[in-house]
Amino acid sequence: MKKRKIGILGGTFNPPHIGHLIMANEAYYTLGLDEVRFMPNAIAPHKEANGIDTKIRVEMTRLAIEGQAHFRLEDIEVSGGGVSYTYETMVKLIDREPECEFYFIIGGDMVESLHTWRRVGELSKLVQFVGIGRPGYMAETDYPVRMIDSPEMHVSSTMLRERVAAGKPLTFFVPEQVEALIRKERLYGSEPDAPKSQRTST
Repeated sequence: MKKRKIGILGGTFNPPHIGHLIMANEAYYTLGLDEVRFMPNAIAPHKEANGIDTKIRVEMTRLAIEGQAHFRLEDIEVSGGGVSYTYETMVKLIDREPECEFYFIIGGDMVESLHTWRRVGELSKLVQFVGIGRPGYMAETDYPVRMIDSPEMHVSSTMLRERVAAGKPLTFFVPEQVEALIRKERLYGSEPDAPKSQRTST
């Protein structure tokens, strides 16, 4: 029986933004995937979550992909808790869903740091790494990575947190429902008002 092709896009999603959505969408169509799962981590080994509650990061991710039939939320790491290591996670997913083959989607910057990943040699035999080109990175690695082209997006979660802290809007950078939650929860130093993209003049 033909295996289902599942893309996995992991991250802190703090916050999820248009760059994440475009990466997932390009991988979905280019590789003919059956779906792409957004997988928030519990505790990333390489990143801090800036004190944002895991439940809120999960909710932001859910809102970001809402209404997209080919995207879904994968909560295996947040439900397990602890430090999230991709190798252990993928072993669990493959054991849970042996009828699927998995494509792990990463940015061009992460391609160059694959050698630092836990048990990456074994991991590369379990999944097909899919690299999304990113400006300024050569995407060179000793591990098998299928590179695909994608529109260049000079946006990062760090940049967006800084925009919020500076009182700037997130219009077009994140879905409106994600910005609304950021304002509601006063994340990243924001004020609890409606996002500018939702305001109307009188």
